[in-house]
Amino acid sequence: MTQHEYVLEMNEITKEFPGVKALDGLTLKVRPGTVHALMGENGAGKSTLMKCLFGIYKPDGGEILLNGVKAEINNSKDALNHGISMIHQELHPVPHRNVMENIWLGRFPTKGIGPLQLIDHKKMKSDTEALFSQLDIDLEPDTIVGKLSVSKIQSIEIAKAVSFHSRIIVMDEPTSSLTGVEVEHLFRIIRDLQKQGVAIIYISHKMEEILQISDDVTIMRDGKKIGTWPAAELTTDLIISRMVGRDLTSRFPERENVPGEVVLSVKNLTSPLPKSFKDVSFDLRKGEVLGIGGLVGAQRTEVIEALFGLRAIESGTIEMNGKPVKIKSPEDAKKLGIALLTEERRVTGIFPVLPVHENAAIANLDRYQKPYLLLDEKRKRSESDKMVEKLRTKTPNTKALIMNLSGGNQQKVLLARWLLTEPDILLLDEPTRGIDVGAKFEIYSIISDLAKQGKSIIMISSEMPELLGMSDRIMVMSEGRLTGMLEGELATEEEIMRLAAQH
Repeated sequence: MTQHEYVLEMNEITKEFPGVKALDGLTLKVRPGTVHALMGENGAGKSTLMKCLFGIYKPDGGEILLNGVKAEINNSKDALNHGISMIHQELHPVPHRNVMENIWLGRFPTKGIGPLQLIDHKKMKSDTEALFSQLDIDLEPDTIVGKLSVSKIQSIEIAKAVSFHSRIIVMDEPTSSLTGVEVEHLFRIIRDLQKQGVAIIYISHKMEEILQISDDVTIMRDGKKIGTWPAAELTTDLIISRMVGRDLTSRFPERENVPGEVVLSVKNLTSPLPKSFKDVSFDLRKGEVLGIGGLVGAQRTEVIEALFGLRAIESGTIEMNGKPVKIKSPEDAKKLGIALLTEERRVTGIFPVLPVHENAAIANLDRYQKPYLLLDEKRKRSESDKMVEKLRTKTPNTKALIMNLSGGNQQKVLLARWLLTEPDILLLDEPTRGIDVGAKFEIYSIISDLAKQGKSIIMISSEMPELLGMSDRIMVMSEGRLTGMLEGELATEEEIMRLAAQH
């Protein structure tokens, strides 16, 4: 078959949801063997467009052409049959099954005749090993997926997409949980796929990655296409201004907080698990943003989960305002004025089928309790609505389901949830993961305002510019150990990486 100029053409695609026009006559054209980046703020319509391509959504208008031929894609099976696969931003593995079962789910190799066919585990394992060898992925096929880190699960999703031998692979935020070394590994896989003529549609908010890996860049805003440009003609500043429709004078707000006395003192905190955190000691001051840097596996999340009562502590002490405290559950932490914003908002944050106002109020229900286990619904709704509005959350109204909001606005609702508990200490785990540059600045502004008001914040981030731009001090961890504490103005990317790789 003759190769058409474009492997994919999506022409005049429209899609509406209640109260929202997600796609407004958008056209996208992708050349074979290229990396085509799709950029825009949260809510611009990038993921919606790709879900239309993958058959998850049915477009209200427009057409899809593959190699110049009109294609009917009604579901994901149709998409896969047409040679389109997709790595979704939110990972949904089957945690209690092993790696190879997750990759070949729904298409297990079989042996036997007719109704006596059985799953051929031996072939499935050898096929998985061959796939991993091709992609240079270091994983055992029979490892239970629930025991793996987010970055390893991301590798499984990449392997699964490649296993379909697709001609178009959509990657939605594929590096959001990867280290620098893992990102380079992914880029090697992408370049190999390009040589085979595979087209990659790449969605990311990381400007440096886009400029490094892309051939073409399409920028979207409010469901419309702003334009498509060769990546070589673009700069970070140009991309940002075209994405948000205005110039951002700074990526981070000015720091106006003044750290004061010590409010939290952690000494020799040690986990009972052998490969977790050990002898971690640090102080947190009033009105301070304390950043925590480190590579995947540094046990940063585990430390703050222990401070919130989600993980056991074998030894060590925690003091608040000079007094020893015991935190054995999230309820203990909440009573002490501690709040936790988790890394995986879809998995451990939002209640997707509940409306915005319920998601905001759910950590604070005891505050609205009336006699006979009734709730003061009027007060609950009023206070949650005010907090959601205060954080400038974009939503048709607070009755809207939170799952229909963009990632940045979901994150604002989760921040509203914890601010309603009136905490003194906020633990933020990757607070801007998967969020665009405009929404990031709004989240940064909220964090800065909270610090200025005297709230104390611990912020885990895998993005160096974010750590350096937002933190008063940066604590670096490696393999569960504290390897250094850097004053914000003296910290550099090189020094953070040196400390992060120490063990």
